[in-house]
Amino acid sequence: MKLICNSTEIRVMPSIRMFSTLTLALGLLLTCAPAPAQDSKPDQAKIDTEIYQTIYLSNVREQSELTEISTALRNMLPHARIYTNMSQDAISIRGSAEEIQLAQKIVADLDRARKAYRLTYTLTDIEGGKRGSTQSISLVVSSGERGTLKQGSRVPILTGSYDTASSTANTQFQYQDVGLSIQASPNAYADGLHLSSKVEQASVADQKSAVSPQDPVVNQTVLDATLNLVLDKPQVLGSVELPGTAHRQEVAVVAELVK
Repeated sequence: MKLICNSTEIRVMPSIRMFSTLTLALGLLLTCAPAPAQDSKPDQAKIDTEIYQTIYLSNVREQSELTEISTALRNMLPHARIYTNMSQDAISIRGSAEEIQLAQKIVADLDRARKAYRLTYTLTDIEGGKRGSTQSISLVVSSGERGTLKQGSRVPILTGSYDTASSTANTQFQYQDVGLSIQASPNAYADGLHLSSKVEQASVADQKSAVSPQDPVVNQTVLDATLNLVLDKPQVLGSVELPGTAHRQEVAVVAELVK
């Protein structure tokens, strides 16, 4: 009996080895099999959930302002697609509903109407330490822009003449502005105003030009100043000596917000 049992064990062992080999081979085949292709439906679903919106800007006045707003949108919404239409002052956006909503809020914060200010310049004559007559001039200028005011006349100055084919002389003139000229460039910040001003006075002198007696001599004074203003509070820009006179002129300015 023992001899028979031993022969049975001998016959069974090869079968076990064969089964183990097949199992190992099958495992290797499963491991090397290519991974199933990923389903592209999630990406398609993402595209289907995106929406499109065009936002028109109503307060930009230069292309640089439109570029700055579109740059801010691209930085804040890196995954949205943003296109700028310069001719229409518009920005087109494609993205999720949350991105479109945030873009509308950003544009509303940046595309605001500029504040306008009434700038009143007061020119006071001072002679011998005493204040004399005053002159006040006002102009309304929006923040970020430049306003110019001129008051006076234009004086012709002979610049040359030449003879044509006939004996008639053709005379050329250039005109010089005389009087008062004011240039103002306000820029709003917080509750104040950064103001650049140029106040120019020009007048025709009594003496004649040494170069050409017919040309006038123009006296000119220029006050160019930049300062920060507190609204509704007058501030002196400076004072200048007026040529041909015994007095000087003090220039002050006050800024008011136009409602």
